[in-house]
Amino acid sequence: MAKKKNRLIDSAVAVATAPEKKRNKISNEFYEAELAKLQVELVKLQEWIKHRGLKVVVLFEGRDAAGKGGVIKRISMRLNPRICRVVALGKPTEKERGQWYFQRYVSHLPAAGEMVLFDRSWYNRAGVEKVMGFCTEDQYTEFLRSCPYFERMLVRSGIILVKYWFSVSDKEQERRFQKRLSDPVRRWKFSPVDLESREKWDEYSKAKDEMFAYTDIKQAPWYVVDADVKKTARLNCIHHLLSLIHYEELTPAEIELPPRAEKNGYIRPPITDQTYIPKVY
Repeated sequence: MAKKKNRLIDSAVAVATAPEKKRNKISNEFYEAELAKLQVELVKLQEWIKHRGLKVVVLFEGRDAAGKGGVIKRISMRLNPRICRVVALGKPTEKERGQWYFQRYVSHLPAAGEMVLFDRSWYNRAGVEKVMGFCTEDQYTEFLRSCPYFERMLVRSGIILVKYWFSVSDKEQERRFQKRLSDPVRRWKFSPVDLESREKWDEYSKAKDEMFAYTDIKQAPWYVVDADVKKTARLNCIHHLLSLIHYEELTPAEIELPPRAEKNGYIRPPITDQTYIPKVY
């Protein structure tokens, strides 16, 4: 465990002590190498969560195009989807709108031995719903009042709750929006709400500040990620997540594959009986 932490700390120090003009830009080679190391540690964390029956919830919040989806992808891409689940809920249904506000999120909380990554969460009410007028003022006020109690209850139940806010400047957000417009495989990320929210930068800033004032609690503090540079934001966030949860290495012993069993007279049917896809490439 000590060796693992030393490796992670050394990597972080290398970035933190780099000359100022280079800190915000790292090479692809360095990024890929560090990401690979961190993903190995994430696998170890996964096995520890399974072994100890931990329940982990990680919330990813922030402005549009802040890079939340990118770091969620890098965290989950090497993990077992039966242990690490990603939850990205759409608009509430008519039935869900008539439920207790937190109810639709509670159903996605982890069982023992699971980690759940929320790509946006119950904090929609304090952000987009507040700014865009999708909830009443009474509903908004009640959320700010009840959310800290709800989160303390989760923590008391044994859930490890981690909350990240991805902070991006207005200039960088605009640059990413323009890039989406010119890239057909990213254009789907735009929604009518995203387009309308461009005129409400200050309103979102005020809503975020008020949200922090009520919900940045000792039991579940907000951790802010400087997300103006995607690569460093991903590495810093993953590194920080690993530092929050004590885990030990449970690397399985080396596996020796057994020899294949004899066919015992079995004859496979001809391949012409099966339908293969065309070999376009």
